[in-house]
Parts: sequence; structure tokens; C-alpha cells
Amino acid sequence: MLHILAIVCGFILDLIFGDPHWLPHPICLIGNLISFLEKRLRKLFGPSDNGLLFGGFIMVLIVISLAFMVPAAIIYGAGLVSPYLAFAIETIMCYQIFATKCLKDESMNVYYELEKKDLIEARVKLSWIVGRDTKALDEEEVIKGAVETVAENTADGVIAPMFYMFLGGAPLAFLYKGINTMDSMVGYKNDKYLYFGRCAAKLDDLANLIPARLTGLVMIAAAFLAGYNGPGAWKIFWRDRYNHLSPNSAMTESVTAGALNIQLGGDHFYFGKLVHKDTIGDNIREVECEDIKRANVLMYITAILSLVIYLGVFYFTCVAFLLTGIK
Repeated sequence: MLHILAIVCGFILDLIFGDPHWLPHPICLIGNLISFLEKRLRKLFGPSDNGLLFGGFIMVLIVISLAFMVPAAIIYGAGLVSPYLAFAIETIMCYQIFATKCLKDESMNVYYELEKKDLIEARVKLSWIVGRDTKALDEEEVIKGAVETVAENTADGVIAPMFYMFLGGAPLAFLYKGINTMDSMVGYKNDKYLYFGRCAAKLDDLANLIPARLTGLVMIAAAFLAGYNGPGAWKIFWRDRYNHLSPNSAMTESVTAGALNIQLGGDHFYFGKLVHKDTIGDNIREVECEDIKRANVLMYITAILSLVIYLGVFYFTCVAFLLTGIK
């Protein structure tokens, strides 16, 4: 039970404190490890396509192994001293894995700049949380970028880590974050990463396969609870949930588009190259700054509702096991 309590406490701590910039973050350590390995493995196995592919595979093995084993060893070692010490450490780990408040704060930074009519600074703030080129985006595109990243990262940064925490605690959630961080750093279909980042990208697709769909379904319920267009959320989810280059990203973007009666997606520039993307949702109305706030409300309700659901599933699973044992 301490393991489950650590998840709940970590979730609450994230809602309160977010990610203070002065606090060293383990995801940054994973990012530094990925950068270190990329430089060495490219030299060791490149520059042929097969060499880069194998180098990327080796990087994946090293990152996921360390991302799981290091926190598992720390928690195990703490448990030898005291179960309460292990609980405290796992609580801190879960807190650092969740990204609910951080995602809200970073997207609202874009909102505040748009409210001040400072499009240039809004583009800069958006560039901190998206992978697309932002220097030439107009106000509508900036708003859409912020809404899309909140929608997508509701799954990647909040619900998927929660899903893996309930399955295997903080170590399994860190393994997931290792996969997700690799994808965000090297999982691009461009000349530089087409081969080196392929294993990381495919593994990220697999790791998010179930969580993204669960998040989309819970987000539909959240749309009803928030007073948004619940039927529209379901309609666009069912119709446009695969309108993305990723098999998972449109699961939540489609719900958000339907819930807010807006259209997301479309073509964007990445690293100076135009990438064609399908649109998501119907252009019922023009996007506005308040849509960033609405997307965050949807994320928060989805996160809380998911936690309640996972706790319920855990509780009834425990009861079922106990009843089976009694019989």
C-alpha cells in the first residue's frame, strides 16, 4: 500500500509545486545520458545506415536499462533501511516524473505573452515546449501549438507515467520516461535521425499504445465534466484519432479539438523542413487565447479522473485476489 500511497502523494506534490527550476531533475540526467551516448555511438558505429540503426538500438538498451535499474536499486536499498524511507524516496521520484503543473505553467507562459500582444515573446515561450519551428508562426498557430502540446502531453507527461507507476512503481515509470525522452530527442524522420532514432521512435509508439487510448477515453469523460462539447469530443476522437504521423498523438488532440470546437493539426516546419500533417477536428470557430486555459482544465480533470480510476481498479483487483484466496 505504501507503493500506491507514494503515487498519490507524488501526484499531489506535483500539483502543488510543479518542477522548481533550482531542483535538479532526473529527466535532465536522462537527457544528458542520451546526448553522451549519441555522440559516442555515432562515432563507433556510423556513418552507414545500418551502423546508425545498430547504434540507436544500443542506445535504447543502455538508456532503458539504467532508467529502470538505478531508481529500482535506490528504492530497494532504502527499503533495507526502512520501508518508510523507501516510501519517501519513491514519493519524490513519482513527484518528479509527473509533469501536470509544469505543463500548465509553460503553456500559460505562452498565454500571458499573447495577452500582452507580444507575439515574438509568445513564439519564444512556445519554442520551449514544442519541436516545430516557431519563428514565423502567427497568433493562431501559436495558440494551436500550445493547445496541441497540452493535449499530447496529457498522455505523455501525466497519464502514461501514472499508468506505468501503477504497474511497476517509479522504476517502471522512469523506464517509460527514458523511452519518451529518447523519442523527443532523436525520434525524428529527418536525415540526421531517420536511422539512429528509429528504434527509440518505434519503442515510444509501442509504450504509448495503451496509455494514449486510455487517456483519450478518460479525456472524453473529462470534456463532459468540464462542460465542454462532450459529444463533439467523442465524434472527433472516433473520426480523427489517427490523423497524425504518430499512431498515438491524435488520440488526445482529437478529443481536445472536438471538446473545444476547433481545428488542430495541419502542416508545420520542423528543423526548416515542411512536414505535411492532416487536420484534426472541424473549424467550427477560430481559436482564441482562452483555448489554452481550456486545454489545461481538460488536462487537470483528465489527470484527477485517471488517478481515481486507477485507484479503483487497484482496489477491486486487491479485493478480488483476497476473495479468491479465501475460497
